Amino acid sequence: MNRAELADFLRRSRTRLSPSDVGLSAGPRRRTPGLRREEVARLTGMSTDYYTRLEQRRGSHPSRQMLTALARALRLTDAERDHLFHLAGEEPPRSGTSSGHVRPGLLMILDRLHDLPASVYSDWGEVLAQNTMSMALSGDFVGSNLIRRWFTDPATRLIAPPEHHGTHSRAHVAGLRAVAAARPDDPGPAALVAELRSGSAEFEELWRAHDVVVRRPSPKRFVHPVVGILDLDCEVLLGDGHDQELIVHSARPGTETYERLELLRVIGLQDLAPSADSYDA
Repeated sequence: MNRAELADFLRRSRTRLSPSDVGLSAGPRRRTPGLRREEVARLTGMSTDYYTRLEQRRGSHPSRQMLTALARALRLTDAERDHLFHLAGEEPPRSGTSSGHVRPGLLMILDRLHDLPASVYSDWGEVLAQNTMSMALSGDFVGSNLIRRWFTDPATRLIAPPEHHGTHSRAHVAGLRAVAAARPDDPGPAALVAELRSGSAEFEELWRAHDVVVRRPSPKRFVHPVVGILDLDCEVLLGDGHDQELIVHSARPGTETYERLELLRVIGLQDLAPSADSYDA
């Protein structure tokens, strides 16, 4: 671990960003350019004290998970992310495997989508980033895998009408099969397939069916416990390499769903994300 070079790289990466670059409010007038240390800490989920120690060459060795979070918060390119890992004495994620590193271009777009639910997923279901509207619509799932949750956590399915569950299940399995076949050396998708084949009878049955492409309902219908049914259009923007996608949901102006989406934007994250208890009430 090269503490001096790591500290310098973190500091320079932080000062080149403005709050608007990462979806934050600038707030009061700033005396120095760039993000504040506490803002980087908030974006990565670490304490301000720990991040400060890293910039002061005193921090303990950051984990791979923490390095990934730093690369995401500082909007590093793949080459810059690899450099960060090397400075910390870690091998960067291997080419051709899933790293969890969201590409800066997708994050920049996500940061500017304040009034529409938007999220970034890996091609095998990892929830890499969400904006506030996405969390208000479906809950905060960053760091989890949507496909795993769909087949192992019944509460995850409450966001979709029961008549759409079968289609969503087939689409999840078909998409995962395509990724596993395209990247057989990637341990992430392979491990998820093995886990779900042994742990979910539904997944195993669908896996044996060997479907590769299944169209999801369009528009996509959501059931929210507070604002009700939302029929949302879905647009997908593929990142460079096509292994990450930015999904944006929108409603047509003048429709009842548009009004409900506006209400969702107003109420935001006031503990109104869907949960099993919300639907049982």
